Amino acid sequence: MTTATALIAEDEPLLAATLQAELARAWPALRIVATVGSGTAAVTQALALRPDVLFLDIRMPGLSGLEAAAELAEEWPAEGSEGTPGPMPFPALVFVTAYDHYAVQAFEAQAADYLLKPVQPQRLAQTVARLQQRLQERQTPSPGDAPAEQALAHTMSQLRALLAPGGARADPLRVIQASVGNAIRLVPVEEVLVFEAADKYVRVLTLDAELLIRTPLKDLLPQLDERAFWQVHRGTVVRATAIRAVHRDEAGKLSLELAGLTQRVAVSRLYASRFKPM
Repeated sequence: MTTATALIAEDEPLLAATLQAELARAWPALRIVATVGSGTAAVTQALALRPDVLFLDIRMPGLSGLEAAAELAEEWPAEGSEGTPGPMPFPALVFVTAYDHYAVQAFEAQAADYLLKPVQPQRLAQTVARLQQRLQERQTPSPGDAPAEQALAHTMSQLRALLAPGGARADPLRVIQASVGNAIRLVPVEEVLVFEAADKYVRVLTLDAELLIRTPLKDLLPQLDERAFWQVHRGTVVRATAIRAVHRDEAGKLSLELAGLTQRVAVSRLYASRFKPM
């Protein structure tokens, strides 16, 4: 097996150095190609360096580790570099987190690799063994396997579940309150076609209005009925019954045609599997 490479994303330099030192002992052949301190830098460097493994701290400035992984999955090239046939394998992900019972439960439910801070040598050895086996399987696929596509699809499924809100309210939100000048406009949720994150606001699109609310999309999502509103992008949620058609362009990217809207809504790779023929 060729020398494996890894990228560490950790905003605390001492913890990053500790993880790198522990990895040097547990996996001497592993080459650390970069150590970064933010989720945004992790995405940029991973796209440039194409490491085999990513160690992502959950809590970082800007993008969290989960959000960085999701963005990277969206941006990951469908084809390998010149001279490399087929898709480029997506990095194996290991999330690093301070102890949080619910976070650990979520990772275990998705069979996602994770490490608890402070990293324990015995636990790291188990993770290293799993990573080595996974990378070996990529290099020796069974006949007929499509390991790169399968690995990416599995990762997408894990990330969707890990990024999902922690359970909808028993009584979903019924009315949106949006400031319009000196007044507050009340909009029934069933009239909303699209919720779209926009800087520090969320755009609320209806048939006859475009409003802004200050509630972040990640806080709004758990208040919506997930049967009525579908997340189709990291920053976009649409009303399911407003979808009239799903279009696929020459590059394979999906977009939605919604009743009452002239502009189509993009569907990200992370949520594309929702739209398959029945």
